Amino acid sequence: MVLSYNYNNNSLKILNLMQLPHSLRLKENPPASSICFTGAGGKTTALFQLARQSKEKLILATATTHMGKWQTALADHHIIVDQNASSIQLPEQGVVLITGEIKDNRTLPISNNTLYWLREISKKNNVRLLIEADGSRQKPIKAPAEHEPPIPDFADMVIYVAGLSGLQKPLDKDNIHRPEIFSKLTGLALNKAVSPEKLINYLVHPQGALKNIPSSAKKIALLNQADTPQLQSIGSQMAEKLINVYDAVLVGSLQTDKLYRVEKTAGIILAAGASKRFGETKQLLDWKGKTFIRQVAETALQAGLEPVVIVTGSHHAEVESQLRDLPVHVIYNAAYEQGQSTSIKAGLQALPRHAGGAVFLLADQPQIPVEVIRALTESHASEGQAILAPLVLEERRANPVLFDRVTFPDLMGLQGDIGGRGIFDKHRVSYLPWHDDILLFDVDKPEDYQRLKDFQ
Repeated sequence: MVLSYNYNNNSLKILNLMQLPHSLRLKENPPASSICFTGAGGKTTALFQLARQSKEKLILATATTHMGKWQTALADHHIIVDQNASSIQLPEQGVVLITGEIKDNRTLPISNNTLYWLREISKKNNVRLLIEADGSRQKPIKAPAEHEPPIPDFADMVIYVAGLSGLQKPLDKDNIHRPEIFSKLTGLALNKAVSPEKLINYLVHPQGALKNIPSSAKKIALLNQADTPQLQSIGSQMAEKLINVYDAVLVGSLQTDKLYRVEKTAGIILAAGASKRFGETKQLLDWKGKTFIRQVAETALQAGLEPVVIVTGSHHAEVESQLRDLPVHVIYNAAYEQGQSTSIKAGLQALPRHAGGAVFLLADQPQIPVEVIRALTESHASEGQAILAPLVLEERRANPVLFDRVTFPDLMGLQGDIGGRGIFDKHRVSYLPWHDDILLFDVDKPEDYQRLKDFQ
């Protein structure tokens, strides 16, 4: 696939972007989790920025590789250890950096004994352990040597940092750490400019950015140094390709403390109803030459929702027959007569583990435009709202509604014929102003259908 990059278009138009702890969903990870930083172009900055912004009473930090002596001043406490780590007396609060001794203005890596001792201390005291597990000689991009990166097998999350300031720079020692290895992995000749395509190739290579990441760890790509609209746009487009490999991709600038999070946002189409009030199967009604259900499914796909799950119930076979050639998942809800909550739960249970959220769409609203779904997902990527809905005419909430995955446990607790509104009192509901009141229409009765057709 050939990627086309628009160097003049800034696709990140929303200004209220997230800080690092929010973008990493730190609250979803237990305090005792171990987070590793690898790559180049801002690892140490990211580590200490996360430590400071998390506002946790005590955070442990260490390095399985070298750190610059000057970087130790970023911690509240710096403790140098030898092989006998058990004699350390840890402070009760602050960011505590534990390293090996200092030689030639660099700290030595800690020993494996110290590393695993820190892991046990982290679990015992329920505090987070941050680990710098790579070295890059202050270059924006690097490739690993045979012994790199030293990521411990217990890592819960690995954040691979890449500096976008290295794009369009020559592949040489002035710009890239270990350029020969980068060349071998990507096929880019030495001294040629590093393109976004080649950086993507490196970021998804099992011997490149993915090297030594434990299979159980959550993988995050952090595209740092996107300090201009041009680099923000490029990073955003790169993220759309990387999200098939990483659990999340962050784009932005640690220097300005603003990040844009790209995750897979699912589409869940509720299509289980029996259409008793309407008198015939609404999912199969015509909308511009297509059935309702097919139109809604195609809209979800065109908006970039992935995966798209259609929850059926009544008229399952007929509804499924309209979707067989589309890349969607059709789920039969045997309990559909017990109410909408059962379809919501069936849809959520079909989602992958790291889905960032889900947009719920109704099968009787074929008129919903692609643009409103994209606006919801873009706003959610920059702000991470728990619940986000269109607001029409400044006063009326409309569909579709996006639910962040933080709401999924409460959605799974719904009972009876209650939809997502049943958890609005448990999470903050945010609104996206929208100009078109066509979002307010749904089809309950034949006269509703006629009114809707009048809008075509």
